[in-house]
Amino acid sequence: MEIKVQGEEYREHVGQKVPLLQELPVSETEKKSLVQKAITQTFQSTAHLANLLPTGTVLAFQLLSPIFTNQGNCDQVSRSMTAGLIVLCGLSCFLVSFTDSFRDKNGNVCYGFATFNGLWVIDGSVTLPPEFAAKYQLRFIDFMHALMSILVFAAVALFDQNVVSCFYPTPSAEAQEILTALPVGIGVFCSMLFVVFPTTRHGIGFPLSAN
Repeated sequence: MEIKVQGEEYREHVGQKVPLLQELPVSETEKKSLVQKAITQTFQSTAHLANLLPTGTVLAFQLLSPIFTNQGNCDQVSRSMTAGLIVLCGLSCFLVSFTDSFRDKNGNVCYGFATFNGLWVIDGSVTLPPEFAAKYQLRFIDFMHALMSILVFAAVALFDQNVVSCFYPTPSAEAQEILTALPVGIGVFCSMLFVVFPTTRHGIGFPLSAN
């Protein structure tokens, strides 16, 4: 008899419909993991965009940004210093877009600014032949890359929470949406343009050419 009772109870238990998916409340651990994923995605986006900019400029900005912004707690002086840092770094990205490099007969790397007549070597140690300097002439795509570099740096600056907190300590909901979506849109748009219109220059702060 006991065996029958247990068998009946087992059949009743099996016959019950158990939902496959249950609506469980989101735990605090899962919330933290979502925040961590968002932070990780932000850092990955910043690192990807930084590859399109001069290394020295990006490192200088990332080093000085927490200091100038006082970790995001800005007063009037800190805000002015941060604005000056952004302007100087953006100007650096613009100017470096017009630089290029080559190796002399001894294998030394020489840098110069592209002009309409060729390449102006910065230290003046080497004089390029006219036919060789013509390859480094200033072109329309250089201005295009310079403009995109400024936009990309602006996106990197907007990804920096210290900078955002400095200029927008308590943004509204609409402003927060713009501050979140704008750098992503700029990054995607400029990245596509860099791929479609690549540059052959190897200027200051960029990887050197094998030749």
